[in-house]
Amino acid sequence: MEHVMTLVVRVEKNARPAQTDALETAARAVLAILADDRSTGEGEWAEAMIAWQDDRIRKIVKRCRGVEWRRLESVPGITMTGVTAEVRVFPPTPLDAVPSELANLQVSGTDFEDPEDPAAPEPGVPVLWINPELEMSSGKAMAQCGHGAQLAWWALSTVARKAWAAADFALAVRTASAAQWESLLASGLPVVQDAGFTEVEPGSRTVIADHPLLTR
Repeated sequence: MEHVMTLVVRVEKNARPAQTDALETAARAVLAILADDRSTGEGEWAEAMIAWQDDRIRKIVKRCRGVEWRRLESVPGITMTGVTAEVRVFPPTPLDAVPSELANLQVSGTDFEDPEDPAAPEPGVPVLWINPELEMSSGKAMAQCGHGAQLAWWALSTVARKAWAAADFALAVRTASAAQWESLLASGLPVVQDAGFTEVEPGSRTVIADHPLLTR
C-alpha cells in the first residue's frame, strides 16, 4: 500500500512565508524526520518510514493557520522553523489513513514570493538547485526540495549525516541558470525525477542536490 508524507506550512492571513525560506524550511523538515530516533531502529515511526521509503517517497504539502495550526501541534510530528516559514512534517501514512487533522487541510494557496532575489549561497553550504525550465507552485517546489534533500541524505555517509544534523541541516535552495542546470545534470549528483502526479510531466527532473561531501 502506498504511503505519503505530509508537510504543512503555516500561512497566517497577514504573515506569508517568503518563497525561498519556505523551500529551505521544508527540505530541512524532511531531513529532521529522517534523522529522528523515532524513524529508525525500534522507533515508533520506523515501520511507516521503511514502508514509505521502500516505495515512491511521495510527499504532499498543505497549508493552515490559526487554530488549525495549533491543533496540528498535538499530532505527532516535527516542526521546523526558518526565518519567515514554519513547516510541520508528519510520519508517513497509507494514502487512505491520513489523520483527519491533515486530510482536511487545503493544498491550494501555497504560492509565495521572495521580497528580493536571494543572495548567493554561502560557500560550503549544500544547495538544492531547481530546474529553471519548470513552473511549479510553491507547495510543489517544497515537496521537490524535500525529495532532493532526502536523496542527498541517502547518498551521504553516517559521519556526514551526523555533521549535517549538527549544523541543523543547513542548506540553500536556488534556481539554477540554464547553463548551471546542464552542468549539474552531467555531474552525477542526486537528481529528483518526479512521478508526474501533479503540475509537471512524469519523469521531469526537478531538483539536483549539490552537497559538498558528494563527489561530482
